[in-house]
Amino acid sequence: MATPFLSSEEYDERAHQLYNEGQYDDALGVLREGLTLYPNSVELHVGVGYAQLAREEYAWARRSFEQALVLEPEHEDGLAGLGETLLKLGQDDAAMRCFRRTLELGYADDIDLMLQVGRSLFREGSLREKPEFFSAAKEFFETAVQQAPESAEAVACVGYAQHRLGDDDAAIGSLRRSLQLDSDHAEARIYLANILYDQSEFEAALYHFERTTPEDHWDELGIWRLIELKRSLYRLEENDPEIKPWDERLSELGGDLDDVDTMLMELEPRSGADSAPAAEAARGQLELFGSLLNSLVEQKQEPEHQIIVPDGAQFGGSWEEIVRRMRDQRGNPAHSMEEFMNGVSQHGFRQTGIRIPTNDAESFIRGSAVAGLLRIVK
Repeated sequence: MATPFLSSEEYDERAHQLYNEGQYDDALGVLREGLTLYPNSVELHVGVGYAQLAREEYAWARRSFEQALVLEPEHEDGLAGLGETLLKLGQDDAAMRCFRRTLELGYADDIDLMLQVGRSLFREGSLREKPEFFSAAKEFFETAVQQAPESAEAVACVGYAQHRLGDDDAAIGSLRRSLQLDSDHAEARIYLANILYDQSEFEAALYHFERTTPEDHWDELGIWRLIELKRSLYRLEENDPEIKPWDERLSELGGDLDDVDTMLMELEPRSGADSAPAAEAARGQLELFGSLLNSLVEQKQEPEHQIIVPDGAQFGGSWEEIVRRMRDQRGNPAHSMEEFMNGVSQHGFRQTGIRIPTNDAESFIRGSAVAGLLRIVK
């Protein structure tokens, strides 16, 4: 007996499942097969657009979304997808017209759609450092909250946008509200903890960090800060079992280090009878963070940072300024900051077996201190 054809809805459902699993090529294959049978299926055209968008095939994605909108000009997912694609292509005004059109058509009560549009604007604002995108994202997030005031996710998204717009007090209020609605909202809790840390509210930051698990973290900075606070406020030893799962998560996030030809030997700890091996010198380095934290708690303001490298040279300024000055004086000024940090990280790993994060200047410096490559004075 012949196998009956699948309906267009079944093709769309299969593709959607593959898409959610990150199998974009397979999803695209299912969608195209469906379109050979149902060439006028709006949902299948929209699905192709999102699969191509995920594959960063923006020109093709635009064509697919436009084909869907020819068939159904007021299709909300088609409008949102086309808007996101146009953002990627730099056609910001056209993208905003697509997003605003969803509101004009009465889709404000579609919470998932409002959050989708807001997130696409938020992501693009982060990539291009355009505050106006955060403002627009906030509007869509607030629309979602108006429709679903008990949605912890929507309330948290408003907080993220408020933070990126420089309104930290409002952001803290929104994130706390989100956690009142859903105490298990790990992303909101981590975001709140980092804002509190930046405001030198260390006890409050640790309170929230401790209510997360290592698996909740997808960024190294939050874990470094948690370890730092635990060592400082609880006076934990480096090998304390309470720290171990967080160290393991750092290793997972760090992954395998790429080979870097340039190794910065100037930062290697001195050898000799009066100097401990690098791995031994790394012990207790996080206690130095305790001195920093105690000083910050007393001052209640952001200090000027300062580090000392093994040969006695000192570098001061913001975390970024310190790394830049180290690169200019100890590395190759022609290299990018990323190249410099990767070089130090590779060299440090070979010398000490300790992975030094390179995703941002602060994590890099703190990781270098743990590896014994430098000492943080303040």
